[in-house]
Amino acid sequence: MTKTILRALAGETLPTPPIWMMRQAGRYLPEYKATRAQAGDFLSLCYNPELAAEVTLQPIRRYGFDAAILFADILLLPQALGADLWFVTGEGPRLSTITTEAGFDKLGRGEMIHDTLNPIYETVKILRRELPSETTLIGFAGAPWTVATYMIAGRGTPDQGPAHALKAENRALFEKIIERLTESTIDYLSAQVEAGAEVVKLFDSWAGSLDGEDFQRYALEPARIITWELKARHPGLPVIVFPRQAGEGYVGFHEATGADCVAVDDSVTPEWAAEHVQVSGCVQGNLASSHMVTGGDALVAETRRVVRAFSKGPHIFNLGHGITPDADPENVQLMIDTVREGATQDA
Repeated sequence: MTKTILRALAGETLPTPPIWMMRQAGRYLPEYKATRAQAGDFLSLCYNPELAAEVTLQPIRRYGFDAAILFADILLLPQALGADLWFVTGEGPRLSTITTEAGFDKLGRGEMIHDTLNPIYETVKILRRELPSETTLIGFAGAPWTVATYMIAGRGTPDQGPAHALKAENRALFEKIIERLTESTIDYLSAQVEAGAEVVKLFDSWAGSLDGEDFQRYALEPARIITWELKARHPGLPVIVFPRQAGEGYVGFHEATGADCVAVDDSVTPEWAAEHVQVSGCVQGNLASSHMVTGGDALVAETRRVVRAFSKGPHIFNLGHGITPDADPENVQLMIDTVREGATQDA
């Protein structure tokens, strides 16, 4: 096994951590903007295998990241289940809402999702052919709770209030939505693996708004079911989970889910995560994405701090969340150079 990401995911402590970046194919790159304009709109870009592969490859050509992550969107799955999906410029996604039994009954399941999602699998196949031999290909999906928050509200919300309200008022319907998303996510990620993805990642962007038993039932348990079923279908498949802003919920998440790697956001320090999370396996993270905007000595110092904190165990260097559109591409290069050029020396 020579790919550095796969070695880290297998539990190896490497002298220099492998590196990739959430949303590394995106709006901060001029070449992405040009391809997006060529596609016409965001969804057209997601569903055009040649162009989606092109934007996935752009940051690999520019920076030589150790992994490429499939260019897609977590809301393609609810669209494949039958929800209406569109994007409002400057405001983000909109979906038809699922808040009643009648609405839920209109959702599809099983094989029907692949009719819509086949272009995504074609993108994966192109990438496996065109990526450099040393670059790992990561497939992904949104976690059931996070996707459900969009399906119930019809859009992103600051506090996931509509989903919490449905959970309180009609627990049976809410749990049916989570179960449908769990089974569909398994099928979706499994198809990505069959097309050529070497690793899969589950993004639970809103896990931090779940407390106590709800966190166990709706963040941890779906991640466990998805991880175990994927590993049963694809023995040896590495799985990364990202229950963002889980705080203390990060502790024990490896063991509880069977995941190979837990990604941590920057609301926890790398020192805390090394002590409490990395003891259980590979950790991914966790430089604040704001450093990609501000750059300078602080970026170098914090990059070194993250590498140093995680240097005694398996680590994949990444941001604590996705890179933002106002990031400076030169700061990304500075981060990579700092990681790869003796980042463990004192800042």
